[in-house]
Amino acid sequence: MLFLGNASGHDFQFHLASWMDVAGQWREGIAYPRWAEWANWGFGEPRFIFYPPGSWMLGAGLASVLPWRIVPGTFIWLALVLAGFGMWRLAREWLPNGQALLAGVLFAVNPYHLVIVYYRSDFAELLASALFPLAVLGALRVARDGWNRVPGLALVFALIWLSNAPAGVIATYSLLLIFAVGCALHRNIWPVLRGGTAMAGGFGLAAFYILPAGWEQRWVQISQVLAKNLRPSQNFLFAHSNDPEFVLFNWKVSAVALGTIMVTGIAAVFVARQRRNLLEPWWALVTLALASSFLMFPPSIFFWEHLPKLQFVQFPWRCLLPLDVALAFFVAAALQSSRKQWLGLFAILIATAAIGTTFVKDAWWDSEDIPVLADGIRSGHGYEGTDEYQPRGCDRYELPGQPSASTDSSDTPVPNLSNAAETATPKIAKIDPESGAVMPLTGDDLHVNRWTAETRLLTSKTSQPVALALRLVNYPAWEIQVDGKTVGGDSLPETAQLSLEVPAGEHSVSVQFRRTWDRTAGSAISIFSALLLLALTAYTRRKTSHGA
Repeated sequence: MLFLGNASGHDFQFHLASWMDVAGQWREGIAYPRWAEWANWGFGEPRFIFYPPGSWMLGAGLASVLPWRIVPGTFIWLALVLAGFGMWRLAREWLPNGQALLAGVLFAVNPYHLVIVYYRSDFAELLASALFPLAVLGALRVARDGWNRVPGLALVFALIWLSNAPAGVIATYSLLLIFAVGCALHRNIWPVLRGGTAMAGGFGLAAFYILPAGWEQRWVQISQVLAKNLRPSQNFLFAHSNDPEFVLFNWKVSAVALGTIMVTGIAAVFVARQRRNLLEPWWALVTLALASSFLMFPPSIFFWEHLPKLQFVQFPWRCLLPLDVALAFFVAAALQSSRKQWLGLFAILIATAAIGTTFVKDAWWDSEDIPVLADGIRSGHGYEGTDEYQPRGCDRYELPGQPSASTDSSDTPVPNLSNAAETATPKIAKIDPESGAVMPLTGDDLHVNRWTAETRLLTSKTSQPVALALRLVNYPAWEIQVDGKTVGGDSLPETAQLSLEVPAGEHSVSVQFRRTWDRTAGSAISIFSALLLLALTAYTRRKTSHGA
C-alpha cells in the first residue's frame, strides 16, 4: 500500500464515506453522530444508528491526525497488530512463548484476513476478527477460573458487537458452544451460568448501540440486507449464480475456506496426542472448527433459516472468523521443537507471500476513491446511500441529485462528480400546490440560519402559505417546530423527502434530530451494566485478596 495506494475492495467507499462524514460532524461539535448527513447525495440516512460505531469512530479518529490517503492502511495495520497480539495472548496461556508467537503471526496474516484487506475492504469485520482470540480466551477463562473473569469477557464481547454486527452474531454462538464444552468437561452448569452472565453484561455495555439499532429497524428497509445475492443460501462454498463476478469471488473465498478447513483438521489430529495438556482449548477449538466448517456448506441451511438472527451473518464463509483462531492455535501447537517452529514460521511467511502476491495482483487499486468522496462532501453533493438504511417509503434511486453516469474502460457505469457543486440539490425547495412538483425558491422567501447534520434552522417570510421540501429524507426522529410549536411533517411520494407546511408571514422553522426513548434507554442500560461489572470486579478482587 505504500507503493500502490489503497486496495479498493467491495466496501471501501462505504467505510471511507462514513469516516469522512463522522469527521465532518465532529468538527460541527457532534460527538456521537447518528445521521449520515451526506449519504444519498445530501439527503442523508440513519446509517450510524444501525452500523456499529467501532470502525467509523476509529477511522475518523485516525483521519484527525493523519492524511486521508494513509488512513485505510494505518487502520489495517493496527487491526492486524491487535489480531496478532490477541492470538499470542490466547496461545501463551497453554503453549510456550515460541509457539505462541507463531500462532500470533499466523492468525494476523491468515488468508481470510488477506481476503478482507485486498478484496473486501470490510474494515469493521477485520477489527472484530482481531478481537476474536481474546473472546475465546475470555470464555475459556470464565469456564475454568470463575466469576472474576466475567467482566473481562463482557468487555471483549461488547467490543466485538460494537465493531461488526455479523461478527457479533458469530461470536454469540461461538461462546455458547465453548460454554457447552466447558459444562461437559467440568460436569456442571457453572460455565454456562457464568458465561451467560458475561454475555448479558456485554450486551448491556453495548446497549447504547444495540437497543436503538434493534428498535428502529421498523423505520427502515432493513430487509434489503438479505436481498439478491446477500442471503446465506446463495453464499455457501462454491456456490453457483448467473452473476460471473459473484461466482468468481465466491470461488476465491471458497478456496481459502477449503484450504483453512483442511490445514486446521490435519493440525488438530497431530495435536490430539497433547489433549491431556490442552484439554479445554483442544475440545473448545475442535468444536468451533467443526461447527464453523459445517455452517459453510449447504446441509446447514436449516440452522441458517431457524437460529435467531443467524441469517443476518449473510455469508456462511464469515464463519472463518472462529475457524482461523483454531487454525492458528493447532498449527502452532503441532510445532513443538524449536526447529519445527522456525520451519513453520518460514512456511507461513512463504505461503503468505505467495497468497498475498496473488491477491495484490488481483486486487483493484484505485487512487481516485478518496479524492472523489472528499470532493463530493466538500462541494455539498454527498455520496451514495445504502438500501437497507432507507426510511420506509423511500426509493433512493428516485431522489434528486443523482450524479450523471460515465463509462470506464470495463463498460461499468461510474458516478461522474466533475460538476458536483453545480448539480447539488438546493437545501430548500417549495412544492407547487397544483402539480405537486418540487420547485426552486426565488427571492428572499427563506433564509437558512443554521444547517448541520442534526439541526436545520430556517426563517420563512412569505405573503401566502407555502409547502417546503427540505433536502432531507423523512425519518421519525426528525422533530419539526414552527415558532416553537411542534408540527407534523410529511413525506413526498417515492422519495420520502421531508416536506412541511409553513403559514403566511414571518416564521422560524426548526428541524432537529431528537433523542428518541430507545437511545436514552440504551445509554442508561450501558451505564448501569458498566457499574454492575465494576462492582463485580471490585467484589471478586476483594474476595481473592482476603482468601490469599
